[in-house]
Amino acid sequence: MTRQPLRARLLTALAGDPDGTPAWVRALAEGDDVGYFADGGAVWTVHAGTATFVAGIRALLIQALHPGAMAGVHDFSRYREDPIGRLTGTVRWIICVTYGSTEQAQAETARVARLHQRVAGTYATDAGPRTYSASDAALVEWVHLAFTEAFLGAHQRWGGPIPGGADAYVHEWAQAGRLMHVSDPPETEAELRSRMDAYLERDELRHDARVNEVVQFLRDVPFTGSMRLAYRVLFAAAVASLPRQYRELLGLRRTIFPVITATRIVLALSSRALGSGPRAQDFARQRHQRLEHETPEPLATGESAIPSGADEKS
Repeated sequence: MTRQPLRARLLTALAGDPDGTPAWVRALAEGDDVGYFADGGAVWTVHAGTATFVAGIRALLIQALHPGAMAGVHDFSRYREDPIGRLTGTVRWIICVTYGSTEQAQAETARVARLHQRVAGTYATDAGPRTYSASDAALVEWVHLAFTEAFLGAHQRWGGPIPGGADAYVHEWAQAGRLMHVSDPPETEAELRSRMDAYLERDELRHDARVNEVVQFLRDVPFTGSMRLAYRVLFAAAVASLPRQYRELLGLRRTIFPVITATRIVLALSSRALGSGPRAQDFARQRHQRLEHETPEPLATGESAIPSGADEKS
């Protein structure tokens, strides 16, 4: 049995397909608008980089510190039985929202929302049991904040310049928060940091046995061969790049090895492998190019430019 090349192994983990072209990726070429985010903008730039490999681990570590989010993961997530499936489901949402048409982004967000409908229960606090739901405003906000912080922070460490700077990324990605019903997502890096600090000040984040379980799993995800070695470097990088207060809450320490430099090597090799074939943004650009060359048909006399039902409330 021949070994899959690195690109195929990466794409199997990220997209569930060794070619990186499952139906939902090919659908990025379809649609009637350019989507929520501009080609070459802050969100496209950050999410196209391989620093996202570190960011995904970093986001999960931070998210785990909220006991409500942690309870949902512990009670409902299949990350232990199907870690690759859990990863590809998250990657699918990120890619569809980042590169898809508004219709595809909304449809994918609705798919995720349906999966979350059953995620509800209780968790213990010092004041007694507390109910939670995946649709709780505070939980949805925390997940959005942790994601934004992690992807921005990882790119600042291992990526290149961001068009418009950090504030542009936070401002643009706020649209994803609104899609997930975050009522007032942060619009600047300073606001993002302030909003996250407020959770610390209110003592809403904590480390318990469930957090230990997730951290241990993330430390030793069941990859094999060179992927296992590379992942160990990326996990160490995520820990090293965490803001100190989150690292201390998680009970983690930075490694003494030069993990920042080692991560640059891993990410460079990954980028070269992925760049040897089509990527998600290539399909999105096919849609953009098609839309640029499409000429709308002239309206017939008396024909309205507003589609039927466009003024109805959804």
